[in-house]
Amino acid sequence: MSDGQIIKALSGFYYVKDNEGEVYQCRGRGIFRKKKETPLVGDWVEFEAPNKTDGTVTKLKPRKNELVRPPIANVDQALIAVSVKEPDFSTVLLDRFLVLVEASHIEPVILLTKMDLLTDKDKEKLDAAIAAYEAMGYPCLSLSTAWPFDDEHLSERLANKVSVIAGQSGVGKSSFLNHLNPDLSIETNAISDSLGRGKHTTRHVELIPVLGGYVADTPGFSSLDFQSIELTTLPELFPDFLALRDQCKFRGCMHINEPKCAVKEAYQQGEIAPFRYEHYQQFYEEIKQRKPRY
Repeated sequence: MSDGQIIKALSGFYYVKDNEGEVYQCRGRGIFRKKKETPLVGDWVEFEAPNKTDGTVTKLKPRKNELVRPPIANVDQALIAVSVKEPDFSTVLLDRFLVLVEASHIEPVILLTKMDLLTDKDKEKLDAAIAAYEAMGYPCLSLSTAWPFDDEHLSERLANKVSVIAGQSGVGKSSFLNHLNPDLSIETNAISDSLGRGKHTTRHVELIPVLGGYVADTPGFSSLDFQSIELTTLPELFPDFLALRDQCKFRGCMHINEPKCAVKEAYQQGEIAPFRYEHYQQFYEEIKQRKPRY
């Protein structure tokens, strides 16, 4: 019996990398179906393999988290790519991503792309917003359209971690991945050519080795709605509010209409970035107005 991590799932096979860095092609045991368990890319597992192609995954180890889109487990961080120009920087979009990432118990890292397209006037406004995010404890990394990946901060961030990439279309997530791992686009083409374009072409999830860590090769968080977030958990997904929660008069304060709310007071005194509280109110209403699902 050996231990390893699933780094790719394709056509019913799981590709498991052991502690020595060797990869084994495995099937899942029938017991997983009975228990309604599905092995996911990122899972730590026990497996047995008489050779490299006929292995069996025998046991799933406990997960620290899992995502539905992409289907992946044990994610350490989400790189949230937001462009500062073309499309313009949007704090409301960034806050939507942050709430979704926080709800999945994954550490967010903000990637600011296309920094070289900024004018001086835009930069002042952006700097103020970034200062607010950094004050909340969110790491912010800047990248230009030239994608200079010798950035040591990026290497430090990715090493020994499993990351997913989130972000709206047009911010360059695919180019980002291909530049991080120049072999990636070649591998992707080779896979689709060898499988053919017919019914056997399966959209698969794979962990790509990048700068000493892994990055999932499918975009994360393709849906930006808050369907799975309950109203009562929303305040917990704003770390800048969480720090003040114990100072509110009422336990379980929602920071909307309650008297003696420390969050509202901090907002009125300018201690919380105004856009953060305004977005909180917007998300609160959105979840409150949501039609119940049966």
